[in-house]
Amino acid sequence: MPQSPLHAIHEAAGARFTDFGGWSMPVQYDSVIEEHNAVRTTAGVFDVSHLGRFEVAGPGALELLRSQLCNDIAKIEPGRAQYTMALNDEGGVEDDIIVWWLEPDRFWVMPNGTNFDEIVDRFKDAAADEVEFRDVRSETVLLAIQGPEAPAMIEAVLGFTPGRFRVRSGVFKGESAVAAGTGYTGERGAEVCVPISVAEAMWNAFVRAGAKPAGLGARDTLRLEMGFPLWGQDLGETTTPVEAGLSWVVAWDHDFIGKNALEAIRGNPPSRLVAFTIEGRAIARHGYGVRTDSGRGEVTSGNFSPTLGYGIGMAYVSPPPMGGESMTITIRGKDVPATIVNLPFLAK
Repeated sequence: MPQSPLHAIHEAAGARFTDFGGWSMPVQYDSVIEEHNAVRTTAGVFDVSHLGRFEVAGPGALELLRSQLCNDIAKIEPGRAQYTMALNDEGGVEDDIIVWWLEPDRFWVMPNGTNFDEIVDRFKDAAADEVEFRDVRSETVLLAIQGPEAPAMIEAVLGFTPGRFRVRSGVFKGESAVAAGTGYTGERGAEVCVPISVAEAMWNAFVRAGAKPAGLGARDTLRLEMGFPLWGQDLGETTTPVEAGLSWVVAWDHDFIGKNALEAIRGNPPSRLVAFTIEGRAIARHGYGVRTDSGRGEVTSGNFSPTLGYGIGMAYVSPPPMGGESMTITIRGKDVPATIVNLPFLAK
């Protein structure tokens, strides 16, 4: 099983590991709640090197991205990042993706780790001969520094801090460093990509600056509090961005794979991803059954919110509930009342 180039560093720090996207990655060091709270109050540093990243460059790169992704990269410009999705012909989400636009004809496409090979192949199959590809993941480490104090730490280590959804390049210990004001926690900060040769030095620099090592367990509770979807649970090949409440990711005025299918359900989706809360510490896990006044469904993501102090989650319900409908979730054979709410759970 692939490991991060920083695996030994995590081991020495007492990390527990899990299989995530086919990689052995830290799930926690001390406690998920302590790491979660550190990100909300100060800053944490995550090794997210399992995430995919590949370069698409040359004449035709821009139009390739526009045809393959439902958001329109042409609506931004070099030096910016964009959240988008690769859809299938039925409008289902083959992956949700961040694109970093580095130079006019040079992009980094960043899919989920578990879908990396499939997305690379999809792009290569659709590319013109002049488009060039490079596997960035095999050469680099990707760190996410997140939290209220993260910008100051990034400035101290890199000498600059990228703005929100901005991309900047610099130098760290003589090697190229690329950073974007993106993340998966709802907090300020950045994701920083450096060559493997200086990865350990960068990790140690952020830890010395005060960032707490944090694992993927905390990353999951943090993203859930913000209502950020997880591919493979809240998103997948049989769910559309319209049903997921993510129509804002779709740029309807350009052509892309899956557009016709989305337009057919745009005003009347067969199901809807809804957010809910539960009183107390009850946790509605993935796959638990859901009932509303008019529909049925199942939980896609659920957990206890360390920040809010009660259970939260998301579920697909068909047909989509109307305003004021009640909800119950079957937890260990018992129907537990839940309240449908708007996202995000945690206002930032």
